Amino acid sequence: MSLEVFSLGTSGMMPLPGRFLTSVLLRRDGELFLFDCGEGTQVSLKMLNLSWKKISSIFISHMHADHVTGLPGLLMLSSQVDREEPLYIYGPQRLGEYIEASRRILDMYINYEIVFIPVEPGEIYRGEDFSINCFPLDHTKPCVGYSLVEDYRKGEFFPDKAIDLGVPKGPLFGRLQRGETITLDNGAVITPDMVMGEKRSGRKFSYVTDSLYFPEIADYVHDSDILFCEGMFEDELRESAWEKKHMTALEAAMIARDSHSDMLCLQHYSPRYSDKELKTLLKEAQSIFPNTILTKDRMSFDIPLKD
Repeated sequence: MSLEVFSLGTSGMMPLPGRFLTSVLLRRDGELFLFDCGEGTQVSLKMLNLSWKKISSIFISHMHADHVTGLPGLLMLSSQVDREEPLYIYGPQRLGEYIEASRRILDMYINYEIVFIPVEPGEIYRGEDFSINCFPLDHTKPCVGYSLVEDYRKGEFFPDKAIDLGVPKGPLFGRLQRGETITLDNGAVITPDMVMGEKRSGRKFSYVTDSLYFPEIADYVHDSDILFCEGMFEDELRESAWEKKHMTALEAAMIARDSHSDMLCLQHYSPRYSDKELKTLLKEAQSIFPNTILTKDRMSFDIPLKD
């Protein structure tokens, strides 16, 4: 089962040529989940040939313009492609007001159901074998981060062990893999744990933007395969970051290190930095967490299954 991450926009505050406002798309086995919807989101979706019609849910971190200004256009566009399925939108309470005001003032034609769900910390979405959780951040407005966490997968089946125990090849193999206990013709009872390996961890994606640094963030995003985290400023500007309730790249790296994440993808850069100057942020982050990526618009990442 595939799990892919697409960076649609990496700029904070204002869009720049080649750097749209913050947005990340997660594609899991064909289903699309959008995290924030800054200006330019539609353009990146088009450039990556990703179908907005297949976006089932949108998760908004907070009510600042650089995270929501792309939403009205996306809602109107979905009506142009004959969308039939409901669109679920999660976020702070005032997001519902923004959606309704946009529909009324812009006289939107919407031919599908929009379901707004205000979020509270904890599990907010439950799929067949995964969940999406939200957790509080510390910004100038109510703000949350998100994690998609897959359930544990069954352990590997060892057919040689089953054969050694007298289990014949065929349907009984399947029953054991499904977690059933079987009884052989000779009366021997074979349980799944006798022929299966340990459960395997699922994958985890975490999204953190627009927050003061505080150590507990690492607890929320622990063991992420990929952590998308804002790194808005270099360490020299940490006082400015503190005043504006943002993080430095160094602080993002501290979260990645302390959470035992596998990869850190920096995002939500201050527009003060040119593409060349962003290397300063990367260098500082890598001094603490070497596996750091300076994420750019329309980059994509695959999260493979764990053995």
